[in-house]
Amino acid sequence: MSTTIETILNRRSVREYTDEPVSEKDINTILDCARWAPSGLNNQPWKFIVIQDENTIKNLAQCTNYSTIVLGSKVLIAVYLDNSEMYHHDKDVMAIGAAIQNILLACVELGLGSVWLGEILKQAEKVSSILEVPESYELMAVIAIGKPVEKERTSSRKSIAELTFENKFGNKWTGSN
Repeated sequence: MSTTIETILNRRSVREYTDEPVSEKDINTILDCARWAPSGLNNQPWKFIVIQDENTIKNLAQCTNYSTIVLGSKVLIAVYLDNSEMYHHDKDVMAIGAAIQNILLACVELGLGSVWLGEILKQAEKVSSILEVPESYELMAVIAIGKPVEKERTSSRKSIAELTFENKFGNKWTGSN
C-alpha cells in the first residue's frame, strides 16, 4: 500500500494538543500542500489566514461551541473563498474542500494533529470581523492544528456496498469490475 493511501486511511480528527509549538517550516509545508489542490481553470480561489496570536485565538474561541479545541491548538488556519477570483461557486467550494483535505493529510505526514471546524461557520461574520477580512471573502472553514496528545483514535465508515451502485442508481455494487 502506498504512503498516500496509508495516510488517507490513518487520518483522524485530533481535538487535543500538547503545548509544543508548530514550526514555521511545518506551517509553510502545510500551506504549500494546500495551494497545490486542484481548482477549476487553476483559479486557486482560496486565501488562508494563519493564526497564532493568543488573543486572536481567544476571540475566535468565543465563536464556536468547540472553544476548548480552538484554545488548545497552537495554530489555526482560516480558509476563505475569494469571490473576486471565483470561477464557479460550487466548483470553487469543492476546490477549497480539496485544499482543506490537503491540509489535513499534510498534518498527518508531519506528525501533527488537526481537525476541520465547521460549526464555527455559524459565526462567519464574527470570525471575519475578528480577522478583519473584507466582505468579498467567504469563510469556508477553520482548521485547528497542534502536536497531538497521544491516545488511540478510532473511527468507522459505512461499507462500500452501502455507498456505491453499479452502472445506475439502485443496482447494488458487486465490485466485479
